[in-house]
Amino acid sequence: MRDKADGITRREFVRWSMVAGIVIGIEGADSAAFSAETRNGIPYRTLGRTGEKVSAIGVGGYHMAVPANEAKSIQIVRTALDNGVNFLDNCWDYHKGVSEERMGKALRDGYREKAFLMTKIDGQTKAAAEKQIDESLRRLQTDHVDLMQFHEVIRPGDPDRIFDPGGAMEAMQAAQKAGKLRYIGFTGHKSPEIHLKMLKAAADHHFRFDTVQMPLNVMDAHYDSFAKLVLPELLKQKIGVLGMKPLGGGEILSSKTVSPTECIQYAMTLPTSVVITGCDSPKILEQALNIARGFRPLDRPQIAELLAKTAKVAQDGKYELYKTSHHFDGTFKNPEYLG
Repeated sequence: MRDKADGITRREFVRWSMVAGIVIGIEGADSAAFSAETRNGIPYRTLGRTGEKVSAIGVGGYHMAVPANEAKSIQIVRTALDNGVNFLDNCWDYHKGVSEERMGKALRDGYREKAFLMTKIDGQTKAAAEKQIDESLRRLQTDHVDLMQFHEVIRPGDPDRIFDPGGAMEAMQAAQKAGKLRYIGFTGHKSPEIHLKMLKAAADHHFRFDTVQMPLNVMDAHYDSFAKLVLPELLKQKIGVLGMKPLGGGEILSSKTVSPTECIQYAMTLPTSVVITGCDSPKILEQALNIARGFRPLDRPQIAELLAKTAKVAQDGKYELYKTSHHFDGTFKNPEYLG
């Protein structure tokens, strides 16, 4: 008998309620993540064991170069910072450096002091990483970033290449010692198994990352799930969790199963430090700010409802192209970035 909304049967609802308990009840999840601490109404959370306080929602750097008008990009960054968001994402390769250049201009006039600034590099050799670190700092017009991450750890061989002698980790740690960056993390969107391999490589080299970035959204729960496989390990190690692609690069909305608000609320309900979302216009930024200000963690029945609605369309990764195709793989299209 179909007695739930959207054609969900009672049996389906009970099933997804059990899964919801796993997703939002992960062992090690810290209820303090949903503390009352806010700045201009934006909730703040602790970034893993670093102790840093960061806004629960962050502004994605890729979209900084989407508006044709540079002034609009600068307006988006400054409006976010003025309204309580402090976490800014970027990457050395976004739009061939234009995203970093625009963000650097936005951070003039005292705005750098308001930001927890993160960027990423693609280089996996020491030489390539050194070059990209310095180029990012120059574009961002700063002498240091708060967090630097290895970008697109998406191939099984990437962890070894980064940690091997002459690899990018040598450059990253040297830059940290020189004061060019404060914390070190890595990102990837392809496979939870590759994330786990990167964490193992770190442990084998007696290193622990400060942060890890990965896709966390309503579709991920159903297909090769980072939330189920990687998130528990990050919480166990007290590594800061950076959730990305809450809308799946826009693809999730095309499934016609969930709204933008539901997508972001779901990602923020997970034990994340930050959920990074792209804001390519003042209107989209305002939407994100409003969702964050009105955020209340979804309860188990609400999560179950979302998972039930998305289960069928999510099974084959159709709306997670970053996992199932090379559509989002910048270093696949430009292997020279790796060094």
